[in-house]
Amino acid sequence: MPRLTWQAAELVTSTPETGTARTLRLRVPGWRGHLAGQHVDVRLTAEDGYSTRRSYSLAGPADGEFLDLTVESVPDGEVSPYLTEIMRPGDQVEIRGPVGGWFVWRPGGDRPVLLVAGGSGIVPLMAMVRARRQAGSDTPFRLVYSVRGPDNVYYADELRRPDPGLDVSYLYTRSVPEGVSRPAGRVTQADLAEAGRPAALAPDCYVCGPTGFVETAADLLLALGHAPERIRTERFGPSGG
Repeated sequence: MPRLTWQAAELVTSTPETGTARTLRLRVPGWRGHLAGQHVDVRLTAEDGYSTRRSYSLAGPADGEFLDLTVESVPDGEVSPYLTEIMRPGDQVEIRGPVGGWFVWRPGGDRPVLLVAGGSGIVPLMAMVRARRQAGSDTPFRLVYSVRGPDNVYYADELRRPDPGLDVSYLYTRSVPEGVSRPAGRVTQADLAEAGRPAALAPDCYVCGPTGFVETAADLLLALGHAPERIRTERFGPSGG
């Protein structure tokens, strides 16, 4: 496997997803491609030589020399506020990747897929949804998306559009929109039993979100009878942003 090196990435567009998150389309000459579920490191370097870096999941499948990152601005962060509030088309950062080879989905499999997202953990799972669509795959996908409220949903318009073979369910933890009967609250076993897929179908399960959410969701899937080897997890914790 070739050694990963830092590459220049130029911002092409910056699109709002929520009040605090944006999707950045970057152009990376010579980008060697990536798989849905992988991530990259982003490095910023100040004029005095100080540098800092953060890891961000890729939000879409391989697309030539272009890649998409969805970044949530973290208050007092060192990297995310620059990426979401200051960086303009034509500006550059350095990236290194792609990173990761286990938490990935490749078109061509015949197993159904269950995606369980907590908050911004939707990003690598959305890359899988988009990779499925790009490949014209008929693999059945089901997404269970736990999010604070309707204003916090990433990719809201895209997820509302009909996508044959993709089922989407929302679990709201703080604010419930009108017409939704489930009260606000964290994910439960009953939620995953109703909105997920039966363990008897042996789906490939991908769970991503904050550490506590991922641990809880993975335990609930195990309690529902899903095989441990079919549950893949990706988690993130507090950082400087």
